[in-house]
Amino acid sequence: MAAPPKGLQRRLLTPSRRGSEESALVRWCLVGIALVFSAVFLLLPLANVFVQALGRGWSVYWEALTEPDSVDAIKLTLQVAAMAVPLNLGFGLAAAWAIAKFDFRGKAILITLIDLPFSVSPVVAGLMFVILFGLRGYFGPWLDEHQFQVIFALPGMVLATVFVTFPFVARELIPVMQASGIEQEHAALTLGASGWQTFWHVTLPSVKWGLLYGVILCNARAMGEFGAVSVVSGHIAGLTETMPLRVEKLYQEYNSAAAFAVASLLALLALMTLLLRNGLEWRSQREQARGLATDGAHPAANSVSVEPLG
Repeated sequence: MAAPPKGLQRRLLTPSRRGSEESALVRWCLVGIALVFSAVFLLLPLANVFVQALGRGWSVYWEALTEPDSVDAIKLTLQVAAMAVPLNLGFGLAAAWAIAKFDFRGKAILITLIDLPFSVSPVVAGLMFVILFGLRGYFGPWLDEHQFQVIFALPGMVLATVFVTFPFVARELIPVMQASGIEQEHAALTLGASGWQTFWHVTLPSVKWGLLYGVILCNARAMGEFGAVSVVSGHIAGLTETMPLRVEKLYQEYNSAAAFAVASLLALLALMTLLLRNGLEWRSQREQARGLATDGAHPAANSVSVEPLG
């Protein structure tokens, strides 16, 4: 059979890119629309927060942040996040390891329960805890009898925050563990490692970047939570007011300078979270590229040679 002409071969071997390429005008229009949308709906409100916060000078800004109730709100926010994030970290590790590495009955139900906070309104979640642990709730009389307060106290705020931030660590780890497979764990168990040794020295190092990424997102969500915490806190100044609740109260009291000052602190925390996330992504991609380069430079490292005995 005669070979096609060289020009036709070139057209056959090189796929046409006309369907995937657009004209320069279309590309510039799409990029311009994206930039304008980002500037109007993302950058402009964020810049306005700092402009309003610093509009009356640094002295007013610092005075608003050092006000006793604002200081208590900052401390309480950090305290709630410091308690909620480790709880979700432990659960996320256990759930992701079980879902990605094992097959068991009820696996689909567990995955659905992990995604439940994404589909339930935070206000409904807070109301749920009020119905359970409030004075007239199911466990309220028993808690009151033992003088243990959950609603309008720190425990209720931690429970509400844990529920809202429930999926972040697990949802970040599940695909990473599924992509890594179970071959390394099987090899470690075959060589005599125990279950805990396999987890600490094989599984955990392979998912460290996904774990840190999930913790950062969980911490950011915990610090910025408003709906669920608002229902269970009672808005008691100096006792159960977190930073988002403090911003709302100051704004309702027409103290806009102090409200924007506390809001700017939350915005700074969000920007720090974004920088940390991008840094982790860059570090993870760099390590993956380095690993691929190492594998390419040493192709014999992945091969197994078997020599005949004697």
